[in-house]
Amino acid sequence: MNDNKINWMRAITAGIIGTLAFDIIGFLFTGQWWDIPSILGEKTGLGFEYGILGHYANGILIAILYAGIAPSLWGPTWLRTLLFVTAETIALVWFFMLPLLGAGIAGTKMSAMVPLITLVRHLAYGIPLWYFTHKLKN
Repeated sequence: MNDNKINWMRAITAGIIGTLAFDIIGFLFTGQWWDIPSILGEKTGLGFEYGILGHYANGILIAILYAGIAPSLWGPTWLRTLLFVTAETIALVWFFMLPLLGAGIAGTKMSAMVPLITLVRHLAYGIPLWYFTHKLKN
């Protein structure tokens, strides 16, 4: 496969499995299964089912985005994934999503642990992202 082309099936699979890993780590930290879909469904007024769909669609879209830009990033593949997931967490979660939800920057209005929990959850998402993008061969 040409490294400059997205393997759509692997990217979609990475997004689904990565989001599942994110949810499992979230459950281990919070004791709540599908906390993010619940929040999405509540805040949008579209219900829990939409929250699940939106949550997993977001995971898939981020994986597709990563698959598209990964060949242009520098460093070993594990570092590319680590930097991408960390940057995505800081820019999109800590400075956009959490303040938008009223939780403050990095969610610190909710708890001093939220920045750590969100980062660890996204790092868990990154493991399948790295595997399906870089390690799994055709």
